[in-house]
Amino acid sequence: MIEPDPREENNAPERAEQVRAAADAFRKDFESVRDEIGKAVVGHAEIVEGVLTCLFTNGHALLEGVPGIGKTLLVRTLSAALSLDFSRIQFTPDLMPADITGTTVVDEVEGASGRVSREFRFQPGPVFAQILLADEINRATPKTQSAMLEAMQERSVTIGGETHALPRPFFVMATQNPIEQEGTYPLPEAQLDRFFFKLNVGYSSRADLGEIVMRTTGGVEQEVRPVLDAVRLIEHQGLVRRVAVSGPIRDYAVRMVLATHPSGPFGGGEFATPQVNRFVRVGASPRAAQALILGAKCRALLDGRAAISIDDLQHVALPALRHRIIMNFEGEAEGMTPDALVNNIVETLPREAPL
Repeated sequence: MIEPDPREENNAPERAEQVRAAADAFRKDFESVRDEIGKAVVGHAEIVEGVLTCLFTNGHALLEGVPGIGKTLLVRTLSAALSLDFSRIQFTPDLMPADITGTTVVDEVEGASGRVSREFRFQPGPVFAQILLADEINRATPKTQSAMLEAMQERSVTIGGETHALPRPFFVMATQNPIEQEGTYPLPEAQLDRFFFKLNVGYSSRADLGEIVMRTTGGVEQEVRPVLDAVRLIEHQGLVRRVAVSGPIRDYAVRMVLATHPSGPFGGGEFATPQVNRFVRVGASPRAAQALILGAKCRALLDGRAAISIDDLQHVALPALRHRIIMNFEGEAEGMTPDALVNNIVETLPREAPL
């Protein structure tokens, strides 16, 4: 069931009707944004759903794929479908942290007496937007990438000892190229952990590629119109958090995260699979459990259900966990991937376990 708001202690049937109406509105707005994106982006249905799940759960999305497969187009189309402030940062090796967050500048102000005084004024950077496209984020140096840490977690920026709040909602959608490509730097683990989902964008199918060619080489362009504003989006984000989770379902999510921890002084080896113990250096953080639960809540609402299931958790396991598992040397040498480990956990983790 959906947990009642503590302020709503009036009659239960009326509240239940309000909850159903809110859930219907959530699903309608989610589908409206998805349909608008579909006017410009062909295929990639799972990627689009994953990005919108991040948006409606107040998380951030990381898209990885080779250049030219539509990652940036997806982000720009999403911004066109939302009545939100949009900003783009093109990450390059010479980009500096102040180019992202902003800086304090000195203004000369002439007073009534004609004397000129100097005042410090904060000049906001492009991070002060409601939707931020961090394009090719792993082409910047780790120092510059780390400038995003506070913004993504605390939704604020601290410059010169003064903290500046970012607008709400605040959604970072970053694209990155595979680290095997020239001119890329691995993202710091702390920054990877702040992304709600990591979505791997693959090549288009034969049919989708044909549709792309037809759309982009013809004379007709589809216009994407805004269908959702900030107020409604924040309401939907609050509704997601009110979806209730039973104790056994919550425990399954916790065990799934602990199963990524190898045996050791800091590990959760009680649930780890043999593959995890052999190939993993560091497992997923508590943010992974939060992403599993919130992602499952969003999926349940879309399916018209008032409670999440284990199937919902399994459905979001890959994008929630893959970027939070760090392989050891043997895992990298053997070509083992985080995706393969997560799939192994999903297949082998018991649905019930005594506390």
